[in-house]
Amino acid sequence: MARKAALLAAEKQAIDILVLDLRKVTDFTDYFVICSGAVDVHVKAIYEHIESEFRKLGWKSSHIEGTEVLRWVLMDFIDVVVHVFQPDVRGYYALERLWGDAPPVKVEGLDQ
Repeated sequence: MARKAALLAAEKQAIDILVLDLRKVTDFTDYFVICSGAVDVHVKAIYEHIESEFRKLGWKSSHIEGTEVLRWVLMDFIDVVVHVFQPDVRGYYALERLWGDAPPVKVEGLDQ
């Protein structure tokens, strides 16, 4: 699911896509998918594409936050949490540093 989310984000030209394996770091989720959209409409296109394609696969989120402002959209699929940021917000919250103990996951088909 995490790899699929990353590839779907790439289909919408998401910026700096990163998948983190959190299984040995926390117990609330297994993976984070972190990416950026340049502006609010880009963030919207990314999260809507992931949500739409996941629904086709029968995967529904437990909740989605941030769709009103579109600076940071969080999509919670329980085992995978997808974060779609605008670049300045991503830099401010710095999830990559906060979860620095989590190893990145290589996703075949992504330029990493």
